[in-house]
Amino acid sequence: MERRPRPVMMRLHNLRPRPGARHRVKRLGCGESSGHGKTSGKGHKGQKARSGGSLRLGFEGGQMPLIRRLPKRGFNNTAFHKEYAIVNLSDLNGFKAGTVVNERLLRESNLVRGEVAGIKILGDGELKHALKIEADKVSESAKAKIEKAGGTITMREPATHPPTAEDVDQAAKEPQDATPKKKSAAASKAKKKSSRK
Repeated sequence: MERRPRPVMMRLHNLRPRPGARHRVKRLGCGESSGHGKTSGKGHKGQKARSGGSLRLGFEGGQMPLIRRLPKRGFNNTAFHKEYAIVNLSDLNGFKAGTVVNERLLRESNLVRGEVAGIKILGDGELKHALKIEADKVSESAKAKIEKAGGTITMREPATHPPTAEDVDQAAKEPQDATPKKKSAAASKAKKKSSRK
């Protein structure tokens, strides 16, 4: 009969790594003929060739980094910024005395253009005659000059938004008799007299 080879018992002294698992160590600085001599794979001089001369992650040599070149996403308060159309008093001198100056008239005169949250009157220049002005905001100097010229300034009421579903639900949850009942005037007077005694 053919005799099979006896299996080798695995011992600590005959353990070996798998073939190809270990590589020869790269020996640096062993002369130019070694392939890794002279500069030892670090190139010629410069910041990266120095000891400890490393650059932080994302540094592009002073060029605007990629993280700053990409557009930003997410929450931003810019979406809630209100843009007001600025109109100076010097711009209103083209209207006749007694004219009612409102947003519609300013748009027809091309003094206000585009989508704006409201009109703001500033006090640059002098108002020559009396006007009836309707605006959302007005500076103190502009208000004084308008009144000095005999004109009037009317502040427009802010646009009220319709109640949301959350507001309706909250109003439904609140008890109906939450407001305390007012006491009669006679009862309150009697109570004051008794406290004085």
